[in-house]
Amino acid sequence: MKGNRFQRERERPKHLTKTILRLLGYFREQWYALPAIFLLSIGATAAALIGPFLIGRLIDGLVYPFPAATVTRFALPIFGLLLVLYIWDSLAQFLQTWVVAGASQRLVRSMRHYLFAHLQRLPIKFFDKYMHGELMSRLSNDTDNIAGILGMALVQLTSIFITVTGVLAMMLWLSPQMTFFALVSVPFFFVVGKTIGAKTRRYFRDQQLELGLLNAKIEEDISGIAVIKAYGCEKKSVQDFAKINERLRKAGTQAQIWSGFIMPAMNVINNLSLTVVAFAGAVLAINGSITVGVIASFIAYARQFGRPLNDLASTYNQLQSALASTERVFEILDVAEETPDPPNAVELTQARGDIAFKNVHFGYTEDTPIITDFNFSAAGGSVIALVGPTGAGKTTLVNLVTRFYDINAGEIVLDGQPLENYTRNSLRRAFGIVLQDTYLFTGSIMENLRYGKPNATDEEVKKAAKLVGADRFIRQLPEGYATLLAENSRNLSGGQRQLLAITRCVLANPDILILDEATSSVDTRTEAKIQQAMNMLMQGRTSFVIAHRLRTVADADNILVIDGGKIVEQGNHQALMAQQGVYKRMFDMQLKGIMT
Repeated sequence: MKGNRFQRERERPKHLTKTILRLLGYFREQWYALPAIFLLSIGATAAALIGPFLIGRLIDGLVYPFPAATVTRFALPIFGLLLVLYIWDSLAQFLQTWVVAGASQRLVRSMRHYLFAHLQRLPIKFFDKYMHGELMSRLSNDTDNIAGILGMALVQLTSIFITVTGVLAMMLWLSPQMTFFALVSVPFFFVVGKTIGAKTRRYFRDQQLELGLLNAKIEEDISGIAVIKAYGCEKKSVQDFAKINERLRKAGTQAQIWSGFIMPAMNVINNLSLTVVAFAGAVLAINGSITVGVIASFIAYARQFGRPLNDLASTYNQLQSALASTERVFEILDVAEETPDPPNAVELTQARGDIAFKNVHFGYTEDTPIITDFNFSAAGGSVIALVGPTGAGKTTLVNLVTRFYDINAGEIVLDGQPLENYTRNSLRRAFGIVLQDTYLFTGSIMENLRYGKPNATDEEVKKAAKLVGADRFIRQLPEGYATLLAENSRNLSGGQRQLLAITRCVLANPDILILDEATSSVDTRTEAKIQQAMNMLMQGRTSFVIAHRLRTVADADNILVIDGGKIVEQGNHQALMAQQGVYKRMFDMQLKGIMT
C-alpha cells in the first residue's frame, strides 16, 4: 500500500512459505509478541523435557522393596518438582495463547483496515468486475479465518521447533542407538503431511471461493427482494441459492475429509514408531546397554517427539484454509490503485468551467469502444444537455470528465489544462453530481445531507433543503432531520430520496454540476419545484444535464444528441427543431405521448 510502512511487494503468493512470510511481515506492530512467544515456548518446553528425565531417575532410583526413608528423601522431592514443572507448563501455554490472541486480532484488524482503505483507492472499473458480496466476504470471512488460525499456528510452530530440538538433544544424550530407531518414522510423517496438505489446500481454496459467491448471492437477493417478489421469482432464487450452497457443501466436505485424514494417519505412524522404540529398548536392556528408567524416559521423549510432528502436520493442514483466505486478501491488495497524480499536479481551487473534449476515445474494455473521436467544447457557465437513446454514451461522458474512468486516447481540457494536470481529489470536489440511482447511507437525514459539506451548520443544511423543497417532508417525519434511514433509505419514497440527493448537491455548492436524470423519480409537481431550484443553482455554473424527458432541457444553451458514442446533432432547442432531424423526431414522439 502506497505511502505506508505496510507496503508489500506486489506479487501473487504461489506457495505456503512465501504467503506466510508475507503475512508475518504485517506483524511489525506486534513485534513484541514473537520474542514473548519464543521465551514462553522455551519455558514450557523445558518443563516438558525435564519431566521424563526425572521420571526415569525416579524409576532407576527405587529398588523394590524399598524403605519408607527412600520415599521421603528421594521420591517425594521429585514428585514435588514434577508438580511445579507441569503447573508451569500449563501456565506458560496459557500465557502463549493470551499473547498470541491479542497480537493476531490486532494484526487482522490492521489488515482489514488496510484492505478497506485500499478498496477506497481502487479505480471504479475494479468494482465492475467483482460482486459486492464477494468483496464483503474477503473483508469479513477471510480476515476472520486468518485471525482464527494464525494465532494458533504461531504458537504451535514455535513450540514445535523448540520441542523437536530439545527432545532430539535429550534422546541423543540418553541413547544414540535408541534415537536412530525413533527417527525412522520421520520421513513418513513428512510424506503423508505433504501429500494430504496438497489436497486440502486446493479444497480449502475452493471452499473460500464458493463461500464468497454464496455471500454475494445473499447480498444481491436481499437487496433486490422487492423485484424477486414482484416477478414471482422466489422459487428460482431459492434454486440458484441451492446450487451455490451445494457447491459449497461439496468443497467444504472434501476439505474436511482430507483434513481429517491427517491425524489418523499420523497416529498410526506414531504408534508404530513407539512399538519399534519399545522393542529396541527391550533388546538393549536385556543386553545391559541401557536401564529400565532410560527406556521409560525415552518412550516419553519419543511420544513428545512424535506429538510435534503430528502437530506440524495438523498445523500445516489447517494453514491451508488460512492460506486460501490470505491469498484472496492479497489478491485484492495486489490490485493497482488509481494512477497517482503526477508530481506537478495542481490543486483546482475554483473552476471557471470551460471544458473541451479533443479527439477522445474510450471503452470500458479494449475491444468494445463506447466513445470514438469525440470533439466538443463548452464555455464556462453554460448548460449542456446530453440526450439520446439508452446506451448511447451519455453517462460515460460525465464519468470521463470527473475522471471516474481515464480516457484511452485524446484529451479532456478544463480551464485550459488537461484533467491529468489537476489532483484527482480537487478535480472531483469541483463537481456536484446527482445520479439517476440515488444512494443514501445508513444514518440520520442530517448526516446524509452533510456528505455534500461535512462542516455545514444545521442552518445551512436546512436552508439547502428549503431551497430544493425537501424541508417540508423532512419536518413531517417522526424525528425530522434526526430521522434514521434504513439501509439505502428504504423507508423513503423514490422521490424523497431524490430530493435528499439534490439537497446534498446544493449544499456542496460546486463549481460544475452533473445532473443524471436528477428528476426522473419525482412527480410533475415536485419536478417543477426541483427544476426551479436547479435553474437557480445552475446560474453561472457549467452544468451537464442528462435527460430523457426533452422538455426539461429545452432551455439548455447547447443540446448534444448522442448516439453510438458520437454527436449526431447539436445546438439549442430552436435550432435543433428547425433542422427537422433526430432531436425533432424524439421531441415530437414524447410530445405526442404526453398529449395522448
